Amino acid sequence: MNEIPGGTGAGDDDGDQNPFKGTPFEQMFSAFGGAFGGAFGGATGGAGGPVPDLSAIMAQFQRMMTPHDGPLNWELAVDTARKAVAQGSDPSPTQRQKDAVADAMRLADLWLDPTTDFPSGVVSATVWSRAEWIVETTDVWKKLVEPMAGSAGDALAQALPEEMRAMAGPLLGMLRQASGAMLANQVGAALGGLAGEVWSSTDVGLPLAAPGRAAIVPANVTEFAAGLDVTEDDVLLYVALREAAHHRLFAHVPWLSAHLLGAVSDYAAGIEIDTSGIEEQMRGLDMNDMASMQQAFEGGLFDLKPSPAQQAALERLEVTLALVEGWVDEVVGQAVGERMPSAGKLQEAVRRRRAAGGPAEQTFANLVGLELRPRRLRDASTLWGSLRTRQGTEARDGVWMHPDLLPSASDLDDPLGFREGADATTLSDEEFEAGLRDLLGGPGEDTDPGPGTEQP
Repeated sequence: MNEIPGGTGAGDDDGDQNPFKGTPFEQMFSAFGGAFGGAFGGATGGAGGPVPDLSAIMAQFQRMMTPHDGPLNWELAVDTARKAVAQGSDPSPTQRQKDAVADAMRLADLWLDPTTDFPSGVVSATVWSRAEWIVETTDVWKKLVEPMAGSAGDALAQALPEEMRAMAGPLLGMLRQASGAMLANQVGAALGGLAGEVWSSTDVGLPLAAPGRAAIVPANVTEFAAGLDVTEDDVLLYVALREAAHHRLFAHVPWLSAHLLGAVSDYAAGIEIDTSGIEEQMRGLDMNDMASMQQAFEGGLFDLKPSPAQQAALERLEVTLALVEGWVDEVVGQAVGERMPSAGKLQEAVRRRRAAGGPAEQTFANLVGLELRPRRLRDASTLWGSLRTRQGTEARDGVWMHPDLLPSASDLDDPLGFREGADATTLSDEEFEAGLRDLLGGPGEDTDPGPGTEQP
């Protein structure tokens, strides 16, 4: 009997006979073979294993048919993520860490007050273990992942010829259940990887916790500090400043979260499958010739090409994320000023981390099709700093009044020229001042500027 995909041993010698190498089918069969045995991408030999054993696949298929609501089995995804975290160390936060985070968040808000007219957006501060980060952020991940999963499933179903869809009705339902389980394993593994890296509830550029709830993962902050010539107290304060700055922005720009999530939904809605291209390549494919099949699959037979609508949504998402991170970088840079001698090292470390990303981010990018780490942080930070220098803090923060006022990708190409020689906005002075008053008087104006530690 052939070895189950994802295993090691004799099957490795047959890698060249696997016609599914480098295709979505390879991931699918690997997930069948290892769905309950490890995280996505963690199995060895999957890419070079033999053609899968069908009886083994069917056995795994039956195990994966547990009913679930929606396009993805979230119970399985969370369980997979927590198991991935449990393979390493995940200490529960101590009382000392809880007190340190509460103190850091209070000080962060005090330092941020002079840098922006947006008041504190933090209502409470807490600490999470890595497993708690997974559980507490799941609701927002659902909003990010489900549009992609649902649209991909619908697109694949619509790609079938009409007569085939009628015949395959019951089978399509089963395949949706199975694909929901396979995707759950992939999402769970990606979240498990991210849980070992993120510092806080906003570290991916999106608010993953409830509004006003600041949260820090001390274990990851400690590991990050270990690789720097900076004290852990300074690293914690810098992370708290970034967390508090994110909360100020999202609390007082009420359309921002919906704008980012809407870009994800638009990207998902634009999924298209070119059935004519598939049919053209299938026409000349010899099913008995393993070499020609492998060549066709590796040549992108079933690749999903981004549509124009997807490209537009992706650019909007990437630019907005860069602008969010750039604004945070700018106001935190103002806040630390001469107060923190190590601030330059920390700022550069954060920028390098944003530019390079890590294995978990890459896994999630491949899975969802979106880059969650903005690559243009430096340009965006320069743009915001230049605008503040020329036109003042109110003009800089007033750009957030409406999404139509935000800088574009071309503005990031020339960050020093954004609104050069122009008024603060395209609005009249009266409209700008009225809009700014509304923006600064939005949600969170009366929030407590000195959050305490919320007990998990």
